[in-house]
Amino acid sequence: MVKDSKYYDLLGVSPDATEAQLKTAYRKGALKHHPDKNAHDPSSAEKFKEISKAYEALSDPQKRQLYDQYGEEGLEQGGMGAGGMSAEDLFSQFFGGGGLGGMFGGGMGGMRDPGPKKARTIHHVHKVSLEDIYRGKVSKLALQKSVICPKCEGRGGKEGAVKTCTGCNGQGMKTMMRQMGPMIQRFQTVCPDCNGEGETIRDKDRCKQCNGKKTIIERKVLHVHVDRGVQTGTKIDFRGEGDQMPGVQPGDVQFEIEQKPHPRFQRRGDDLFYHAEIDLLTALAGGAIYVEHLDERWLTVEILPGEVISPGEIKVIRGQGMPSYRHHDFGNLYVQFDVKFPESIQGPPGQDGFPTTMTPQQVAALESVLPPRRPQAVPPPDAMTEDYSLEKVDPMQEGGRARGAAGMDDDDDEMGGGERVQCASQ
Repeated sequence: MVKDSKYYDLLGVSPDATEAQLKTAYRKGALKHHPDKNAHDPSSAEKFKEISKAYEALSDPQKRQLYDQYGEEGLEQGGMGAGGMSAEDLFSQFFGGGGLGGMFGGGMGGMRDPGPKKARTIHHVHKVSLEDIYRGKVSKLALQKSVICPKCEGRGGKEGAVKTCTGCNGQGMKTMMRQMGPMIQRFQTVCPDCNGEGETIRDKDRCKQCNGKKTIIERKVLHVHVDRGVQTGTKIDFRGEGDQMPGVQPGDVQFEIEQKPHPRFQRRGDDLFYHAEIDLLTALAGGAIYVEHLDERWLTVEILPGEVISPGEIKVIRGQGMPSYRHHDFGNLYVQFDVKFPESIQGPPGQDGFPTTMTPQQVAALESVLPPRRPQAVPPPDAMTEDYSLEKVDPMQEGGRARGAAGMDDDDDEMGGGERVQCASQ
C-alpha cells in the first residue's frame, strides 16, 4: 500500500507499475498535453507540468520510495522541490533534442532511455516492542515481490515468440510526418503496433504463467535481526531481495525500526525513565518499591528512614537502562517520585466509634521528628483579628475559580518562584 496514489493516477498506472510501464505512460501523456500542441488549451499546459512532476518523482527509485511511504508532502521535505528539473527540461531529457519544437523542426537526439540499472527498493516499517529491543530478537517477516517468471525466463512467451516491434524498432515511439502548407512537420507519437512497449507477441504465444508480463508475484520470508539497544530509525538492508525485472539488477528490501510506546518506561537514548508513586509515610520513614524491568526481573529499591523524598524528586539507578547498541555497556534508569499526601490525618476512634482529629500526643510525636515550623508573620498586638476555618473546594461548583487560583501559582513561578524539577522524557 502507498500513502498517496495521486502521481500514479496522473500517469494512469497502478502503484505497482514497473519502470517500463511508467516510461510508456509518461510518453503518452507528455506528447498528448505538451503546450506546443495545445496552444489554445491552458489546462493542457498545467496537465503537462503535473505528469512531468509525477514522472520525475516515480522514475527515481529513492524519490519513489519516499513518495510511497510519506506522500507528496514527505517527498518535498525529503529534497524534491525547487531544485528539481522543470517540465520542459524533463521532456527534453526524456525525448532528446530541444523539446517538442526541436522534435518538430527536424532531428531528435537519442530516443531510447536505457532506464535504471537496478529495480526500486521495497521499504517497510518494522514496529518492535521495548522488551524486544532490550533483549534482542529475530523477526520473521513475509513480503510479496516480483520475480522473473521461471517458465518463460522473463521473455513473456515461448522462445522466439517475442519480437522487437518493427514499427518503432523497439523504441516504443514512432516519428510521424505531416505537411502543413509549405512545411513538413515531424512529431513523435506512441507506437500503435506495440502500445509503447517496444515488443510484440501474439496472444496465443504468451506465457501462461505470467500472461506475458515477464514477472510473477512470489511470497518471501525474511529473518530480520533486531539487535539489542537498536534505535528508532535504524535501517536494516537486504541486498538483492527486492523486485526482479528482466535486464536490471534485483532491487533491495529495507526495514526501518520503529519502537512501540511502552506503558511503564520512557526511553531517551540508552536511558530509561520510570514514574513511581509512593505514600507520604514511605517518603518520610522509608520503605521499599518494586520495579518490573523489561526482562521480567523485579528491582527492589530501598528508601532509607529519614531519607526524605520530595514530590517530583528524581533518583538514578546506574547501569539499569537500555543496552548500548553494539556495545557492552548500559544506560541508567531514572526514577521520578510522585508523593501522595493523605486527605486527612485522624486520631484513634472515640466513644462513638468514629475517628477523632489528631490528638496532642500525635501532634507532639510529629513535631519531635519533623523540622520545626517555619516562622509566620504575626499581627501586631493592637491589630483587629478574626477567626476563620478552611473548607474543601467542590470541583463541580468552583472548578473554574479553583483553576484560576492554581494559575496564580504558575504566574508566581514565571515571575521567579521556586524551580520545579521535571523528569526528562520523550
